[in-house]
Amino acid sequence: MQPIPQALYIHIPFCTNKCHYCDFTSYILKGQPVDAYLDALELEMQRTVEIWKPETIKTVFVGGGTPTVLTPPQMEKFLASVRRWFPLADDVEFSMEANPGTTDKDKLQAMFDGGVNRLSFGVQSFDNELLKRIGRIHEVEDVYRSLENARAIGFTNMSIDLMFGLPGQTVELLEDSVRKALELDLPHYSLYSLKIEENTLFHKLYESNQLVLPHEDDEYAMFLLLMERIKERGYKHYEISNFAKPGFESKHNSTYWRNEPYYGLGTGAHGYVNRERHVNIKGVQPYIEACKTKLPRLDQFEVSEQEAMEDFMMVGLRLADGVKSSVFHAQFPNETLDYHFGTIINDQMDKGLLERVEIQDDIIYRLTDKGLLLGNEVFAAFLEDRE
Repeated sequence: MQPIPQALYIHIPFCTNKCHYCDFTSYILKGQPVDAYLDALELEMQRTVEIWKPETIKTVFVGGGTPTVLTPPQMEKFLASVRRWFPLADDVEFSMEANPGTTDKDKLQAMFDGGVNRLSFGVQSFDNELLKRIGRIHEVEDVYRSLENARAIGFTNMSIDLMFGLPGQTVELLEDSVRKALELDLPHYSLYSLKIEENTLFHKLYESNQLVLPHEDDEYAMFLLLMERIKERGYKHYEISNFAKPGFESKHNSTYWRNEPYYGLGTGAHGYVNRERHVNIKGVQPYIEACKTKLPRLDQFEVSEQEAMEDFMMVGLRLADGVKSSVFHAQFPNETLDYHFGTIINDQMDKGLLERVEIQDDIIYRLTDKGLLLGNEVFAAFLEDRE
């Protein structure tokens, strides 16, 4: 039996528009039954806690979509339902994704009053032309205004996302965005390379040779630039795509990277409870209808111990601290890390992609600087053939 989850993910699928690179479960807000969705979401909360009663929730993450498209009354209703069904720790990390174009003071106040204490802004770039090119609705001025409003309300724990490898982006343009981002002196930054996903506008353009992306060498230079500039400012590169001041690492996302259980609620949401993963029904109306009579599952399946061990390695090696033999053995009492994955580990060490360190009688494996740049190759080595 896994421990009861102490982390909660909730999906708000509505957006003002669909970004050109986005393949998440999200739907244009206009005409959507938002209040009915929030009612259905509360029904899923109720059914979930009846089956897997929570103890104390230490982290909450509300993602999307764009959760901040909710009106202040809708936001109040939603946040009240979370507190009604889930016992939140006094020091809970309560994160919500936010779009700089959808966060006025009234909405931020409703979020703050409802318990949200960490904001993750989808900034992506400090270049207005690039923002238009990727389908974002906000402009750079909206970023500064949103952060100013958030600070005035009382938010102190804030993060922004930046993207690199965008169409028409150069190393110089990225350096300008990084400089402006760091001038904000935020406690956390997330940095992601563009991935061309199916069922997106960018995928259609890419397939028809209409999407001009930076050369692979330039994208590599962008990643090195990001690491160098942000680490120069004293931020810890604690996960492949994330940098934080001490004490401001994302506690919720660390749940995923440690392969620990979590509740997942909302249309298209994923969850991991009692060594069983599930994904919910996609589509707003199908989700609403399903919640009237049952948990809105699209699929659920038991995770074998072998798969769980592979997942442990794949996600754990994303962390700068690496994977600890003691933690592996705690999750899998009948196994040891060196015995089960020793051949793969030694092979990756021979390639210079992993290193072995001993700290306080614990053996730790972590990516080298070279391995950090070739992370996907390392992760894949720990996965058996999966469809």
